[in-house]
Amino acid sequence: MAATHEYDYDYIVVGSGFGGSVSACRLAEKGYSVGVIEMGKRWRAEDFPKTTWNLRRWIWRPRLGLYGFYNMRPFEHVMILCGNAVGGGSITYANTMLIPHDEVWREGSWKGLADWEREMPAHYATARRMLGVTENRILGDADTTLKQMADAAGFGDTFYKTDVAVYFGSKPGEPHPDPYFQGEGPPRSSCIGCGGCMVGCRFNAKNTLDKNYLYLAEKKGAQVLAETRVVDLRPLDESGAAGYAVTTERSTARVFKDKKTLRARHVVLAASALGTMDLLLRMKQTGALPKVSDRVGADVRTNSESILGVRFPGARFDMSKGIAIGSGVHLDRFTHIEATRYSKGSDVLGLIATMLVTGKGWGRILRWIGSAFRHPIRFARAAWPFGFARQTLILLVMQTIDATLRFKLKRRWFWPFKQLLSSHGTRIPTNIPQANEFALKAAAAMGGTAITSTTEILFDLPMTAHCIGGCVMGTDAAHGVIDAQHPVSGYDNLLVVDGAAVGANLGVNPSLTITALAERAMSFIPAKL
Repeated sequence: MAATHEYDYDYIVVGSGFGGSVSACRLAEKGYSVGVIEMGKRWRAEDFPKTTWNLRRWIWRPRLGLYGFYNMRPFEHVMILCGNAVGGGSITYANTMLIPHDEVWREGSWKGLADWEREMPAHYATARRMLGVTENRILGDADTTLKQMADAAGFGDTFYKTDVAVYFGSKPGEPHPDPYFQGEGPPRSSCIGCGGCMVGCRFNAKNTLDKNYLYLAEKKGAQVLAETRVVDLRPLDESGAAGYAVTTERSTARVFKDKKTLRARHVVLAASALGTMDLLLRMKQTGALPKVSDRVGADVRTNSESILGVRFPGARFDMSKGIAIGSGVHLDRFTHIEATRYSKGSDVLGLIATMLVTGKGWGRILRWIGSAFRHPIRFARAAWPFGFARQTLILLVMQTIDATLRFKLKRRWFWPFKQLLSSHGTRIPTNIPQANEFALKAAAAMGGTAITSTTEILFDLPMTAHCIGGCVMGTDAAHGVIDAQHPVSGYDNLLVVDGAAVGANLGVNPSLTITALAERAMSFIPAKL
């Protein structure tokens, strides 16, 4: 039956992040024709903004005329930070490549579905090699200050330099021919430690996906369709055995959307956890994919994160220098903190910073208001955006303690025109007592001010860049959306290969794990005859 259809590609990959780029590269190597559909734009080093104040080049909000690569999506239970670009979140992520504890494979929906602890080390090794992972070589004021804080708190021995996807070379700024792929990759330049990893690397040192997996995929013939959004996905027969029709539109167009329909024998969904579950929820609702599991949108995790900080007034430190996330410490077996920074002048996030107070609900809000009267100068300095990146040690707190949300489509009062993705369930705690205590004591000891975000204080709303789950693995459709080899239950030739497939709380930055899972998923696909 499949032979009666004409196809544009053997595989269409929706999304070019860590799952999509790995899939495109390995499928192209196996001899398949591959089309990669990416909603965001393609970026060159010279196109990136110098600071986050250049909102048009930093923020992704096409309807508002903002065509950047960084997206902040507020939901009732969490504020999710994500990337939109050719190369997905790698363009704006902090390069941190950590392997989670083995316990994660014994927990969550994927427990017992494979011999994970035996299989995954080889895939992690491949992912590390492809992404050029190495130990951070540049420690700045933020890292040394975190070490001093940890020493004073009694757990300085847990301090570590992060493993990062960065090319350091021998001399800062020095150009070098491809150092990773025997000349098959692009030339690189050594990192200068500017701290601008999350604003887009303008110095060709960050190992983004468009410089490894996606670059090699395109050399093998894969086609990347940038600024393109998938709006409909339908099987050509009941099961998908005959392939799929994928309808797209121009993501950056306001009026003339240029709708097109492409056909492919197979489809890989890798549009990020939010994008993939949003598409599957819509296709299930419209009847295009009615057999998708009712578990779609369930088991969404955020690494149980909190973002704190310590701000030091004046010019005592320059916290902007170094790698975006250069070091970390462990407060206990469940909680670790990473020293995080933005480049000098990238102060926009300072607009939502405020003095840290502890507590819950209205009690916390009242204490916060009271702190403005008790310490007016410190309160004002904590919320003053200018100089934020240079003066602030941002503390990214992550926990392995599990907590999940459910995402559904719902018509919201502020946007009655269509149903939007919305969060449901028990709130993820925004207060991590041991982290708050650490930040407050460290700030007092070192002459700084402990800070948090106003969204946490006023709305009990944590922020995370690590949204995972929503299309998790399970033994059957009653327990998961996909099985252990990533095909969607109920359909042939349709896979989910991105953060949506992650079935447990990792407690660390998930990029390396998503890459390794994608390597594993592609290993099950035979070469084209």
